Amino acid sequence: MNPEDSEATDYSKESTTEDSETYYNSGNAYREKGEYDLAIKDFNKAIELNPKDAKAYYNRGFVYRQKGEYDLAIKDFNKAIELNPEDTDAYSYRGISYDEKGDFDLAIRDYTKAIELNSKGAKVYFNRGIAYRKKGEYDLAIRDYTKAIELNPEYAKVYFNRGIAYRKKGENDLAIKDYTKAIELNPKDADAYLMRGLTYRFQGEYDLAIRDYNRAIELNPEYENAYLNRGLAYYKKGEYDFAIKDYSKVLELNPEFAGAYYTRGNAYWEKRKYDLAIRDYNRAIELNPEFADAYYNRGQAYANKREYDLAIRDYTKAIELNPELVVAYYSRGNAYYDKDEYDFAIKDFTKAIELNPKDANLYYIRGYVYGRKQDDDLAIRDYTEAIELNPKDARAFFHRGLIYSNRREYQAAKRDFEKALELDPKGPAGSAAGEYLKIMKIQGH
Repeated sequence: MNPEDSEATDYSKESTTEDSETYYNSGNAYREKGEYDLAIKDFNKAIELNPKDAKAYYNRGFVYRQKGEYDLAIKDFNKAIELNPEDTDAYSYRGISYDEKGDFDLAIRDYTKAIELNSKGAKVYFNRGIAYRKKGEYDLAIRDYTKAIELNPEYAKVYFNRGIAYRKKGENDLAIKDYTKAIELNPKDADAYLMRGLTYRFQGEYDLAIRDYNRAIELNPEYENAYLNRGLAYYKKGEYDFAIKDYSKVLELNPEFAGAYYTRGNAYWEKRKYDLAIRDYNRAIELNPEFADAYYNRGQAYANKREYDLAIRDYTKAIELNPELVVAYYSRGNAYYDKDEYDFAIKDFTKAIELNPKDANLYYIRGYVYGRKQDDDLAIRDYTEAIELNPKDARAFFHRGLIYSNRREYQAAKRDFEKALELDPKGPAGSAAGEYLKIMKIQGH
């Protein structure tokens, strides 16, 4: 028989497939070792030899996602889905890639498709819950976390994240319950201790918060956020030296953290160590020149040192950065008042009232400045407004009474002094009002 007449067997397709599988397996080995560039190189070759291999696209996409190259990852997951529309993992990981890009709606769409294909996967409910939480849709997030827990009651991360969603909703007791469960399932989870501590701090339970921060630090001695938040808890308790010690540790770990200089400056300010506070505010501003609160608090430190021009400069910068910062107008107004620049003070108090028209104290302080200018009608108008907003403000009654007394409107003055005495019998306004009533009685008024 002539060999040319025999039917030849084609081994090329089988050989190509085997070669593709070899590169695919090699790529997976590199992926598991974290050698992502080598993994991609082998997946490229596997795809070149077998362009219909969905799993090669999927795994290359997985590696691109690990490298943070989300667009390339999505492109590969798209191809994997095109080749295998039932691939739950491809939808799930494309969703994760969208989530990490901040495209939460597209992520949710993919997670939902993955759930349609396999409704028994706790992880995909968990991931969709995270996307909902990032969108601020906390009820939907909680619903998904709860489903994930139903499917896997030992899933510690889900309790932790549901706790975050409850805290965002202000349901602190439920948040604490979930963080506690997460800790029970994973006692080495420093983040769970931190978040439970944060929730205790928001509830004013500072000792419990500190206890949890201590544990987080035991588990992770380099945990910057735990030191920072423990410092904030000590600050709230008035234990400023402990707060300063923690803020200093944060700065040892992260010398470029403007917020830690700011908070340490606040603790020094509370201890009346204004020069040290100013030094820290200076550094915070150097690191973050747009830090309005740092300018404002530095202004407060200068004001307490009676360096009013420097205080005014800082309040002005804070206002420039945040034109809605009511306290900056109020404090600048006080600084102008201390410099006897009453018109500038009134202008600032007026702006503060414009921004916060329900603050009785702003009307009181503007009324006081009008009184110093002897603009009695305007002063009475402001004291009256302050009283309407806060009928228990003894100061406003007393100072309005003073103006009525100076105007010889003795019955009106007497009414206001009596009210001030009633509201503040042992305080400065009430005591002064009592003295004026004695004088009026002697004078026959």
